[in-house]
Amino acid sequence: MRSSVFFYPTLRETPQEAQIMSHRLMLRGGMISQVTSGIYTWLPLGLKVLQKVSQIVREEQDKAGSLEVLMPTIQPAELWERSGRYHDYGKEMLRIQDRHEREMLYGPTAEEVITDIFARFIKSYRDLPKRFYNIQWKFRDEIRPRFGVMRGREFLMKDNYSFDLTIEGSRASYQAMLEAYVKTFSRMDLTAIPVRAASGAIGGDLSHEFQILAETGESEIFYDADYENLDVNSLTLDRLQSLYAASDELHDPKNCPVPKERLKTARGIEVGHVFYFGTKYSIPLGAYVMGLDGKQVPVEMGSYGIGISRLVAAIIEAHHDENGIKWPMSVAPFKVGLLNLNIKNEGCKRLCDDLYEKLLNNGVEVLYDDRDLGPGAKFADMDLIGLPWQIIVGPRSVSSGYCELKNRKTGEKLELSFEDALRKVF
Repeated sequence: MRSSVFFYPTLRETPQEAQIMSHRLMLRGGMISQVTSGIYTWLPLGLKVLQKVSQIVREEQDKAGSLEVLMPTIQPAELWERSGRYHDYGKEMLRIQDRHEREMLYGPTAEEVITDIFARFIKSYRDLPKRFYNIQWKFRDEIRPRFGVMRGREFLMKDNYSFDLTIEGSRASYQAMLEAYVKTFSRMDLTAIPVRAASGAIGGDLSHEFQILAETGESEIFYDADYENLDVNSLTLDRLQSLYAASDELHDPKNCPVPKERLKTARGIEVGHVFYFGTKYSIPLGAYVMGLDGKQVPVEMGSYGIGISRLVAAIIEAHHDENGIKWPMSVAPFKVGLLNLNIKNEGCKRLCDDLYEKLLNNGVEVLYDDRDLGPGAKFADMDLIGLPWQIIVGPRSVSSGYCELKNRKTGEKLELSFEDALRKVF
């Protein structure tokens, strides 16, 4: 993609309303634009990252044996009345009426919808277990939206719902999601701590948040240092329960089971939440199956969410410096930024055009800065938007046959031949 064709309206000054780094950098980098309080348009650069994050989440959900569906954003109030949540949810729910004066709502979550689907189509234990997930926009009418997409009113969320015959089966589904979440966040170069949490409006008696460690995190968390060396092969539910991690509001220093030498505290950003809630929704919504003994039994359920749009901001909070974003390779909007420092120089143009074609022909996503701007502005923009590699070509490259290759993550700069630079980024 050529910068002269692409659209990323970068800003030199930080907007006054942006209080945290991810909000500042997303606005300055031309990733998002505010429409109204807590609601944003995702511009092309931001949308590319959002899609990369969504795809990683999707791939790990698929590997964990889940099936993707797409549920509506607008839901009938009647379903929520049957579950008992319609009048309990509070003012965060956006309630509306259609032209026939039927009560509707903009879904903040989808337990009722997916449970109703299950109840209508699945009737036997032989069809279990089942896990369905949905990547869809949600709406919660926050009283005070802030921090950009970190705490907006409209947000993109992955929500997964498990249906099992027994409590033991539900524990297996819970375990599968724990493993999928660890793999998902690891692919984005993030350290995620599973933290014991209250279930809130979702309900249930087993619940964990996934907190991304970041200095600018919104919550204080306490955790066992052994979490830092935790890998997916050791993250069984029993292992998780034997460790201790809690948010500030759940932490009791007097009764903490973690030895002082292993107790750590950090700032965290919640990006995922997993719940087991048994038959809370299956009984009122009629999600019964024929059991092994031929009798009808309500299914055991759990739900598992990842805030995908919030996760984009969390990645920035964990990966940035004073100059801008430093995207992990897996979610970067482009892998390479190609900078032509003098577009009026025919030699520079010829070299950059050739490099651009070779990158594209090898399947490398590249942003070719062919704008008529000075080198300083191009360097600043490229650091701001945080592409992993920068290939820099100037008039000196024409005579020397060398370009500069910059690693955005480490800041390392190398003088390389064009062929060697290409080999590095392929």
